[in-house]
Amino acid sequence: MILGVAGLVGGDWRSIDSATLQRAADLDFKTVQIRADDPASATDDDIARVAGLYEEFGFPMSQSVGNYGGGLCSDDENKRAAAIQFVVDMIKFSAKLGCPNTYFRPGSMNSSGPWLPHPENRSATVFDRLIDSGKQVCAVAESEGVDLAIEGGVVSPLYSAQRVRDLIDAVGSPRLKFNMDPVNFVGSIEQAYGNTELLNEFYDLLPDRILGAHAKDFTLVEGLLPVFEESIIGQPESMLDQATFLRGMQRVCPDAHILIEHLPDDKVPLAAEGLKREAQQAGITWD
Repeated sequence: MILGVAGLVGGDWRSIDSATLQRAADLDFKTVQIRADDPASATDDDIARVAGLYEEFGFPMSQSVGNYGGGLCSDDENKRAAAIQFVVDMIKFSAKLGCPNTYFRPGSMNSSGPWLPHPENRSATVFDRLIDSGKQVCAVAESEGVDLAIEGGVVSPLYSAQRVRDLIDAVGSPRLKFNMDPVNFVGSIEQAYGNTELLNEFYDLLPDRILGAHAKDFTLVEGLLPVFEESIIGQPESMLDQATFLRGMQRVCPDAHILIEHLPDDKVPLAAEGLKREAQQAGITWD
């Protein structure tokens, strides 16, 4: 497996330079996620420059992520069409750059953000729109040879391992795959304390579709009501069963990218050391 980072880039992919990749290399990362604000505006010169830098550092391209909102499940057909076009642009951009997959964000009916709850997010109507959006973008992904990396989370329309599998089966494209990010799916006290079972559910239901993962951790805030917060991997308060997470990834997708994410740059080294420590204890060797 390849250890990488979704971070250390001050802006979108055009800001990546030798200093960016050198900093990543100094932390033992082997790749850096590509994040794009406007993939349709990418020039051949921009693509050649960044691709050349990755080649110079021996970094494989891992995953691209587009900065679009929750429109793929929107009931506003203009917004949904715009989101579909953005993902299409990301697919074509990723193919030119050499990224093997690009992020598929399910979105939310909440107008304030794609990762916020809404009472309609678990409805059949929203799920059907997401299926239709998935079919449209997968048709392009198949022609361009790029995988789509689904993510989900407990507040989104893709709120469980089974719901992710349901979407993959309904869309019916070999290009629709899953980006393992288990922290997003912790939604109860039982899942928090029993997250080994949660992890194994994904590996049992999606062993043939997992293509990579985002690495992070979580903690349960002490209080009357359950509140979960993201935390830094390897810290005493962190609760994810990282050994099961990493061993599962090694088993189902040994060439996966594992990208540390959701941290300010100054916390990334601590998370990297924590993940490498957890990997060593689990008997995992990085490529």
